[in-house]
Amino acid sequence: MPRPSRLTGAATAVLALGLVAATPAPPAPGSERLVTDSRVLTHFDLAAGRTPENIALAPDGSADLTFAYARQIAHVTPEGLTRIRATLPAVAHPATPLVHRAVVTGIARAHDGTLYVNYATGTRRTGIWRLSPDGGAPEKIAALPSDGLPDGLALDERQGVLYAADSVRGTVWRVPQAGGTATKWASGPALAPLPAPAAHGSGVNGIKVRRDAVWVSNSDRGTLLRIPVGPDGTAGPVETRADGLTGIDDFAFPGYGRSVLAALNSGNQVVLIHPDGSVHPVLTAEDGLSNPTSVAVRGRTVYVPSAAFTTRRDPNLLLARLRHLIGRG
Repeated sequence: MPRPSRLTGAATAVLALGLVAATPAPPAPGSERLVTDSRVLTHFDLAAGRTPENIALAPDGSADLTFAYARQIAHVTPEGLTRIRATLPAVAHPATPLVHRAVVTGIARAHDGTLYVNYATGTRRTGIWRLSPDGGAPEKIAALPSDGLPDGLALDERQGVLYAADSVRGTVWRVPQAGGTATKWASGPALAPLPAPAAHGSGVNGIKVRRDAVWVSNSDRGTLLRIPVGPDGTAGPVETRADGLTGIDDFAFPGYGRSVLAALNSGNQVVLIHPDGSVHPVLTAEDGLSNPTSVAVRGRTVYVPSAAFTTRRDPNLLLARLRHLIGRG
């Protein structure tokens, strides 16, 4: 595959998310029955750049999405009605690594409805932006390096901090929820993209806070990682929880334990990753996936946005049903 600097259009968008081609594996016997009743709730306009990259859920079952290339934050009701909450400011000469465009990526929601998003531009506008629940214009609350590509975003309200996964720099940044200076919280080979010539340019990507740890995916390396949070807030040693996850993007926890539902973007799959690292597909392109970018779970409802970056067909928001919550492990 050509290096990112030689690619344009859809191919560049794929590399920005750390994706490589993958052949979907067949579901393990019985595993597909965990997730049922899949349906596409709503379809989005690919030509308008409404490619959903990340998702945050509200208590009423509605969803807030980032439309990466439209630079928008959208709200989707439980009935599938979509409205645009905000558009991030245009950048005259964006120079975002890999994509060379301004993109809105990760999103996180506070209990009061405040939304936080990553905005990658290759300029001084790159950083974490906040959108008030009362509306108004988004405001930048923390700067991130302009030569990076902040992707996934997670909020730990108990500690009052945000974590941003920088795919290009292979770094997790930590920022006060109220805004302020970003500090390098975790980095190293496990979070970095693969070295050339195998590199596609995207290392640490999806990110979630789970009890006493920050979990991340690495798209280039196809890994799911757990980083303990120490009593003083520092990052502990990186633990590999699963590998061989070609094209992994963002993910969610579908129950009380350490099992994970992860979007494999290039493979058009959502897979269940068990605590022992075994992997079972539970949703595929046959269900309506079209380059799934993230997963969210509320109760027994599973939400999966698809961006159609390479399929160029039907960006959408898919809903499905968990037959049961997954217990501790």
